[in-house]
Amino acid sequence: MTRRKYILSLDGGGIRGIIPLIALVKLEHMTHMLSRETFSFVAGTSTGAIIAGAIAAGMPAGQILDIYVKRSKEIFRTTPFSFVQRLFLGFLYSTERLHSVIKEELGPFSNWTINDSPIDLLISSKRVIDGMPFYFVKNNRGNSCRCGDILLTDVITASAAAPTYFYPWKLKIEGKEALFTDGGVGVAGNPVYQACVEAFYYNDGYDPSTTTIVSLGTGRFPRMYQPRWLPEWFDWILAELLSSPGEQQTEIVQRHFPLSPFYRLDPDLKDIDPSLTTNIPSDDVAKIEKLIEYGEKFASMIDWSAILDGTDKKFKVTNKNTMWYQYKRP
Repeated sequence: MTRRKYILSLDGGGIRGIIPLIALVKLEHMTHMLSRETFSFVAGTSTGAIIAGAIAAGMPAGQILDIYVKRSKEIFRTTPFSFVQRLFLGFLYSTERLHSVIKEELGPFSNWTINDSPIDLLISSKRVIDGMPFYFVKNNRGNSCRCGDILLTDVITASAAAPTYFYPWKLKIEGKEALFTDGGVGVAGNPVYQACVEAFYYNDGYDPSTTTIVSLGTGRFPRMYQPRWLPEWFDWILAELLSSPGEQQTEIVQRHFPLSPFYRLDPDLKDIDPSLTTNIPSDDVAKIEKLIEYGEKFASMIDWSAILDGTDKKFKVTNKNTMWYQYKRP
């Protein structure tokens, strides 16, 4: 009998990564296993890349959550000159500090390459010079074998270096150096489709009929607002670039891999907190306590046992609950 496999995909969203982490804490409490023992393939973009890398290194979800709670203020630290720096240099926070925190927290695993991961891994990023998307994965006979020997800490930093927040991070691929930025710019803010393509087309170990897909978001706020001045327009454009393709990826996976049970867990923050009037920015560390509250409320709605055995209906993606279907209905 073929053993069922599980793919986990983690969206970008900065500090809102607290929400999916609390969901994973509940999963680990239920299974009495690390997330990497449940999921044989983990994909992540931006904050999702940080979580994915930590999962691959064997960190419990509670420990990863603790990093977010205790060290986010260090990462998102401004100076009196930060606004001018963002306006003229294009970034607000120190990418070197981000990299340092990631390296410190990975500890003995900070010298791992992607190939060292005991589970399959996909981390998305984008090359700045030509806008080419890169999906960093372990080398295997089905892919180009270009990325597996890159340090995990560097790839995570590149994926998390969101434009206007962090300066791009330099990576060396096949002897050539280039700057890389957040993989969510464009199409992979939700990397679930890219993970499925890698697993089903370039990896011999996965079959859609025996694989369950779980896609974790960082919370959405569907109401829009009218930007009033230049910095607000910058933030609006960036939010659209990073978040708009998310549900499109969900629909594509449902259409292309209908044999796989597929679950999309991305709470509407307005439903969780009706008093909320705007989305929580990726760097809003003042909202950490609120995000923990939202994460716990959302986690209480998840029946992980039903998701893992394929009987859950609340979060299962079907043709009738995708955005495409809703838009096309008369």
